[in-house]
Formats: sequence, C-alpha cells, structure tokens
Amino acid sequence: MKVAIIGGGGRVGSCAAAALQCGGVVDEILLQDVNADAAEGEALDLMHGASLVADQRIRATTDDAEAASADVVVITAGLRRKPDESRLDLINRNGRLFLEILGRLKQAGLRPEAILLVVSNPVDILTRLAVERLQRCPDRTIGLGTLLDTARFRSLIAAELKVPPTQVQAVILGEHGDTMVPIWSSAAVNGLPLLKWRGMNPARQAELFERTRGSGAEVIRRKGGAGWAVGLAIREVVETIALDRRRVLPVSTVQQGLYDIRRTSLSVPTIVGRQGVVARAAVELWPKELTGLKSSAAALDDIYNRVAV
Repeated sequence: MKVAIIGGGGRVGSCAAAALQCGGVVDEILLQDVNADAAEGEALDLMHGASLVADQRIRATTDDAEAASADVVVITAGLRRKPDESRLDLINRNGRLFLEILGRLKQAGLRPEAILLVVSNPVDILTRLAVERLQRCPDRTIGLGTLLDTARFRSLIAAELKVPPTQVQAVILGEHGDTMVPIWSSAAVNGLPLLKWRGMNPARQAELFERTRGSGAEVIRRKGGAGWAVGLAIREVVETIALDRRRVLPVSTVQQGLYDIRRTSLSVPTIVGRQGVVARAAVELWPKELTGLKSSAAALDDIYNRVAV
C-alpha cells in the first residue's frame, strides 16, 4: 500500500511518517510539503533508518499526480492553533488552504477509490468540506476525529488509576474540540466497569475529562504543538485500512442517520476496513451522552453554515 502525506515536512506529517515506518505495514510512504527541502530532509532521515525497521520505500515528492495516486492520502498541512484559540477558530484561516490542496489533488487525478484521511483542523469541518466540495463518497473520506482525544483520555485514566494504558477501554465521541463527549457508560478496565473502580467518582470523572479536553492546548503551550501521539493515531487508522482489520474507531465521517444525525461530520463508533467505512455502530448511549452528541452536531452545523470559503 502506498500512503501520501500532504504536509509531510511538518511536525504532524513527519511524526505520522515515523509511526508508519515503525509499524512496517505500508509499502511506500510519500512526503509532500510546500517546503520541499523539509520534506526531502524528513524523507532522507527516515530512509537512513530503514535497515533497522522495515523494507519500505520512503521518499519526498513535489508531484501532485504522484501523491494523488496513493491508496491513502493523508492531509496534515495547515496553520497551527494558538494556545488560546479553539480548533473552530481555525476554519477561515485553514479552510482556503485546505480547499487549495483538494483542488490540486482533484486536478492531479485523485482516484474515487482512494481513502482520504483528513487530519488538519478543524478536522470535522474540513472532512465535510472534502465530501461536499469534491462530491466524494462519505465512506472513503475519513477525519481523524476524536481518535486522538480517545487515546489521551485512556492514557490519563490509566495514569490516574495506575493501570496499564492498553487495558483501559474508554472513548470520546462528537467533535474533535470543545463539544466532545466522554462516553462513561461503556468505560472499563480490562472488562471491569470503570465507574465501579475505587475512587472513581463524579468529581474525578470531571477532572479527567477536562484534562483530556484541554490536552491539545496544553501540549501547544508546553512544546509548540502535538506530534507523537497524533502520529500514532494516524498510524492506527492507516494500518486498520491497510490490513482490513475492521476495527471500531472513533473517527469523523459525514453522518447518514445514525443517532438521527445527518450531513454533519463528527465521530461515532465506526467500523473501518480496506474500503474505508464498513459500517457505523449504533451503540446504546446514556440519554445525557446522546444529548451531548446531538449538541455537538448542532454546534458543528452552525459553524459549517458560517464557513467563509
């Protein structure tokens, strides 16, 4: 499988490339960036370590047609969020850049069967833009959504309870942003209900969720922007597609009626495989979780209707 990363010379793109290299699943990784030297440098650095990891072809390209020919096209290019800025504040700054990238890919021959993975923020808005402006199949256009938030949520819970992070099952749904919804109803540690864990009370739940929701801004404040965790989240989606794993992931896609939500792109339990979205899972939620999910959709609709691109 060939994966092209648009924005591969930047922090997120290069971290995604490193994660994919360490995964050793995809055959070819292409890095494209407006800063051609940065893309070339990252590709060279990764190539230098290839003999220690996997037999992959890793290189930079300036050719839109080559990037558009990939099986999975990952868009990470975009302007960084400021510490005091919400992801939704980015829409008019990043929207034009995103549409320019989409236009170049379309002109270069982006194939209908290719999977487009949107990472740039605000990811839910841009994922919907990609579907509507390119008239793409909603099941082949996936936003990273709340997968990163979910990973943060699980890791913070694990650190608080002093348990292995891989044994925590918990998920964030809705917007990758301020209106995200923690799904406590199904949260567990190795199958044991999380809410029955000693010391797990409403105050502790609220503290963990608020830390999760503010994690992006915290990382920006401390080191300038996220990289490693988002790179691993991108790898999770790409390898799920490459290996047709049909895993349930909280990724953002344009909804077609699940939970009575339509047209909005946001994260719901989504079964992902080689063809993109295989199905969306109608998991029963607590009433307050369902209300939160619908409120998240309404907030995203409001922003989308005011997009100035």
